[in-house]
Order: sequence, then structure tokens, then C-alpha cells
Amino acid sequence: MTIEEYLVEKATMIENALEQALPGVSEEPSAVHEAMRYSCLGGGKRLRAILAMAACRAVGGQEKDALGFALALEMIHAYSLVHDDLPAMDDDDYRRGKLTSHKVYGEGMAVLVGDALLTQAMEQMAKLPELYAITLPTAFRLLLAVTKASGTKGMIGGQVLDLQYAGQDVDKQVLETIHRKKTGALFQVALTGGAMIGGAKNDELAALIRYAENFGLAFQITDDILDVIGDAETLGKATGADQKQHKATYPGLYGLEESQAMAARCVEESRKSLKYLSGDTWALDQLALFVQNRDR
Repeated sequence: MTIEEYLVEKATMIENALEQALPGVSEEPSAVHEAMRYSCLGGGKRLRAILAMAACRAVGGQEKDALGFALALEMIHAYSLVHDDLPAMDDDDYRRGKLTSHKVYGEGMAVLVGDALLTQAMEQMAKLPELYAITLPTAFRLLLAVTKASGTKGMIGGQVLDLQYAGQDVDKQVLETIHRKKTGALFQVALTGGAMIGGAKNDELAALIRYAENFGLAFQITDDILDVIGDAETLGKATGADQKQHKATYPGLYGLEESQAMAARCVEESRKSLKYLSGDTWALDQLALFVQNRDR
């Protein structure tokens, strides 16, 4: 199996599970449920969810055991994209090849959709012991880790810095801090959370943190590069947005060639971390290479 085939297989599994986990359009209030499903279903690489499942396997667990946790991550990620696309933030018209939530349902509904998806994710986390046989102590650790990674010390904190420094010249340290929080925090909790479910030892969790730090940085550098040289149709969203909004990026600070070299070094460091894991690490190894070579 190639990594592309693996990604399609797992994304299909996650999509089907999300279909069942999200409220149906027949349930009231149907308008927000329809908008939630529009924003969360029908697209995306499902990379955070797949990382969680792959990490579980990489420490000797079963991928399916991390599925419920993976769904919560996808809901959180979808909420962050809905809010990120709003006119008050990045003001994007397209996401995943279709109109963004606020362009279809209006800005007010999009705010509520993001709030609802985050709340739905917390409900999903609370159901892990009941639906996925996750022990209560592990479920509590996961909840604590997820709320920290998605809050002001993680993803939201990174978004705040991104807004604050828009249009300003930043140095390497500030740029890396923005992206470790905004993008890297959710990747890290996906990997460590999946590993917790798989029964990871402390040294394995430490190795996965190193993997996540480098993986997240490689992902963001590549994302910045694609915003400059990527194809809008392939990406499913407009390119050139970072430059238009005068945002700090790796190509803007280092240039394209050095940015590509930095991404390659991060990928190599990610792969080196996998030797400390006790399970099947093929997927994590190939996902690191995929991030470096992706075109969307």
C-alpha cells in the first residue's frame, strides 16, 4: 500500500464516522446542524485524525481504538477553519474546494457553527469511555491535553499572535512561536493523545513530541511555500493570501530555497524520532515524507 492509498482509506473511514457522530439535519435546530455538517464533512486530508490513529499503532495499539479521539480532533480543526475564514480574520471565500461557511450561511451563523463544532468535540471527548472503552484516567488526560492545545496556550494563542504581528517584520523566534502554537499544538496532541490510547511509555511520548514539533514545522513551512507557488485549484483555496494580508511567512523571511531546505531538515528529524517507538511506524514515517512533497 502506498501512503496515498493509506490516506484515502483512513480518510474515508474517518469521514463515515464523522457522518454518524455529527447531529443530523433532521434534528433541531436544523439550520446550524446543516451548516456544521457542511463545514466538517466532504473534504480535507483528515491529517490530524490520521496522525492520532497512526501514533496509536506506532506504540503497539490498534488504530481503531483512537477513532473516537480522532473525530474530536477533526471537529476542533473544522471549527478553527470556519472562524479563520471569517472576514474579521483571513477573509477567505473558498476552503477545501468549496465556498467557506460564512459565504454560504452568513457570518453570524458561521460564528455559531464554529462554537457548535468545538462544543460537539468536547461532547465527543466525554463519550470516549462509553463508546470507545477508553479508561476514565486516560480520557481525563486526553481532555486536559486537547483543551490546552486548542486554547490560548496553543492554537488560539497562535492565532492571536498571527493577528497581532500581521503587517509587521518578525524575527525567526516570533515566526516559529506563532506556528508552533497555531498549527503545531494540534498536531502534537493528536500524536501524543493517540499514543496515550495505545499505552505509550514516557520515552515513547517524548519521541512523539519531537516528531510532532518537527512535523508541524515542516507542515507550516510547506503551507507557506504552497501559498506562494501552489495551484489554487489543487489547493482548493486562493493562493497569495499571506502576502496580501502582509503575514509573516517562512518564504517571506528566508526565501523559497532556504524554506524548502528547512522543511526537508524538519522531516528528517521527524523520521529519526521514530526509532524509539515499539510498534509499526510505517505510516508516521511515510506521512512525514508526504508533508514535504505534498501539493495541497
